Amino acid sequence: MTDLKVPPLRIGDLVIDPPILQAPMAGFTNFAFRQIVREYGGVGLLATEMVNARGFHWLDENEAEFPDRLWGVEDEPRPLAVQIWDNQPDVMAKVGRRLVEEFQVSVVDINFGCPVKQVTEKAHSGSYLLRVPDRMGQIISRLVEACAPTPVTAKIRLGCSENTINANEIAQVVEESGASALTVHGRVAEQYFKGEADWERISEIKSYLKKIPLIGNGDLDSAEKVYRAFRDYNVDGVMIARACLGRPWLFAQAAAAIQGRPIPAEPTLVEQRDCMLRHYDLVVDRFGPSKGTLLMRKFACCYAQAKPGARHFRSAVGNVSTPAEFYEVVEKHFPISPVPLPV
Repeated sequence: MTDLKVPPLRIGDLVIDPPILQAPMAGFTNFAFRQIVREYGGVGLLATEMVNARGFHWLDENEAEFPDRLWGVEDEPRPLAVQIWDNQPDVMAKVGRRLVEEFQVSVVDINFGCPVKQVTEKAHSGSYLLRVPDRMGQIISRLVEACAPTPVTAKIRLGCSENTINANEIAQVVEESGASALTVHGRVAEQYFKGEADWERISEIKSYLKKIPLIGNGDLDSAEKVYRAFRDYNVDGVMIARACLGRPWLFAQAAAAIQGRPIPAEPTLVEQRDCMLRHYDLVVDRFGPSKGTLLMRKFACCYAQAKPGARHFRSAVGNVSTPAEFYEVVEKHFPISPVPLPV
């Protein structure tokens, strides 16, 4: 790979170097996961799970505990982004201001891309709002005003459906409303995560932006793909999502690729197992043995993805409910083996 000379990403006054971001993912990108990613390095900006602004506001008004999705935010290293979603500008502005004043977050990101029906059809939020650009503009403007000088960013999809792709128009609304950066997932909402991300369409959006950076997202599951995203498409930064869940070292590999350094090898299976167990301990420390074990089952399945015998491991780990059972399954079936589970 030749040197790309990829410059740092600037989001307002914030410098992101390397210009590689970790995507907010509900149910996954909690404090434990972010700690693991930081230990490997290579990520310029991490993000929490997305936070329901209305739910946060209710908890605040009723003097309840903050959502688990803000676990660790107050004390962890910066820079750090918190992503929020809803469709009420005033509520989102109040939550954004609270995140800035009390939690001192580095970036407040707005989710306009989530395709899940609970968010779109029931709450008329996430990617649903791509249908109403004016409403998006109101939300962004209120948040920019409330959060200043902390930058506000937005994440979108190409559109709601193949027949209603409007990302070029939305990009202009995002910029004109005062956002400091735009992230685009290269699928429409009705695709969810099926098919391939359309990086040509992501790249096209750059010409509709006058001054804010464009961040591309979708299918970045290798250092080589991150390298090609910067080389072949007109993006200022990239965001890695699902591929990092079982491979938190992917950011370090991607950073090496765009900086012209040798790409670190995949950790051995034993090293991957140790990483998973470290992750497990962090989750259990926070949530306790019972809940922590249940939460870790999905993470453990991510670590096994695409490996021989993964199906057998997932079957076994999907039924554990105690630390003893978790460690027994890991001892027996990870490193992954294609040998079937005993009947």
